This record gives sequence, structure tokens and C-alpha cells, in this order.
Amino acid sequence: MQFPPLSSVLIALCLATASPAAAVTPREAPPLLDAIVLWLAANFDLPAPAQGPALVSVAEADLVAMRYGPEASVPPGLVVAVYDDTARTIYFSDGWTGRTPADLSVLVHEMVHHLQASADMRFACPAAREAVAYEAQDAWLGLFGETLESAFGIDAASRLVGTVCTH
Repeated sequence: MQFPPLSSVLIALCLATASPAAAVTPREAPPLLDAIVLWLAANFDLPAPAQGPALVSVAEADLVAMRYGPEASVPPGLVVAVYDDTARTIYFSDGWTGRTPADLSVLVHEMVHHLQASADMRFACPAAREAVAYEAQDAWLGLFGETLESAFGIDAASRLVGTVCTH
């Protein structure tokens, strides 16, 4: 599956509908994106989308605001990427490079959300959709001898708490 290059019109449209008002920088799709989509489709029963997501970089503070709200105060490095279902956009922190297995696992995690959104999958709560994303991210890291815990400090208990509906 080949994703077409993002046109400037599509990028402008996605950026215009995106939540952050701060500066954003379009990103080129990593060469492995097609392979990641095929790997996710084959291993996690997710349908491959007809179109890839827009990829943009934003300041880490903007990611925190997107994820937790504008008044949130979280430690640096906690939020590396956010997927916006409406804009079909993955927002990465400025420091994300995609050059390590851990960095690419973040892309894997967010691509799960893109595949879920593209297939119009519904979940009992936002946390429930994280289960497959973390499972895929952990499996990707396993291909390189790492785990969510070794790469990000996310242990099994934290992962369980983060994927259970609490209402």
C-alpha cells in the first residue's frame, strides 16, 4: 500500500482544523510507514486505511494541552504524540525523530488510532481504544528486544489502568 505524498492543500486543511493554535511543521511520512500499516493489519486485525494520516510536529507544550487540556502541568517528555480523529492527523513533539525502535513504536501506537478511526471503530470509552495501541507498540518494541517498560517505563499495571473504562 502506497500512501500518496501529502499535498500542501491537505496539510493546510488539516492544520486549519487542528486544535493547537501554535506553530506546526508538516512532516514527511517515514519510509517504514507502509510496512507498519501492513504489519498492523496482519497482526492486529486492523483494516488498512485508504489514506494515510497527516503528520505534523508541534511544541511539546501544545501536545500536553491537546492531551490533557490547557491548564495541565505534566512532566517534560510525558506526551510524545497525539492522534486527532477529526483531523486524521498525528501530532509529534518537535523532538521526535523516528530513528529508534522506541521512536517508531510511538508511530506504531498512533497508527493504530489512525486505523481505528479510518475503520470508524467505536469503543466504550477513550481508554478502551488504547488497549490495542499499547499491545501493538509493545509487540513492535519486542521485535527489537525492548518492552514498553524498558523503553517508556510503562509497566503492566499502568497499562491496565490506562486501558480500562472507569465510568
